Amino acid sequence: MIKKILLAIMIALPMCAMAQTKIGVINADAVFQAMPKTAEAQTTLKNVQKQYEDALNKLKEQYQKLITEFQAMGKDATVLAGEKEAKAKEIQDTEARIQQFMQTADQDLQKQQQQLLAPIQQELVTAIKTVGQENGFTAIFPEGVAIYTGADVIDITPLVKAKLGIQ
Repeated sequence: MIKKILLAIMIALPMCAMAQTKIGVINADAVFQAMPKTAEAQTTLKNVQKQYEDALNKLKEQYQKLITEFQAMGKDATVLAGEKEAKAKEIQDTEARIQQFMQTADQDLQKQQQQLLAPIQQELVTAIKTVGQENGFTAIFPEGVAIYTGADVIDITPLVKAKLGIQ
């Protein structure tokens, strides 16, 4: 008899605990994209990327000019072999500079992206935590993570947007 009572209590306890659980979901990507600071950061990144593209295009133009000069040297019988070798070396050096420039630009863009977006992401996380605490949520999950969500799961996206002052 005692075993049956204990079994009933053990079964009922988790159900009672589940009744107290309040779960929310959020479309964090939509909120992140709606934040004004995100648009500012993306504009800054586009400007930096444009500057790198312009500089790369100048390097490529120099490279094409060297190739054209080298090809013209091949047609000119009066050009010395040493001059051709020097021009070939200059072409190789320019190729190496272009490769190095591209790697450096990619690394710098990634670093700047991280520096610009990290504070915005932290602001979003803080707002989600605040909404969760203020509204008594047990857990908040990104939208679309769960295979199934019941009718009692609350979408807190509007609450977080309101907390951040986004419409």
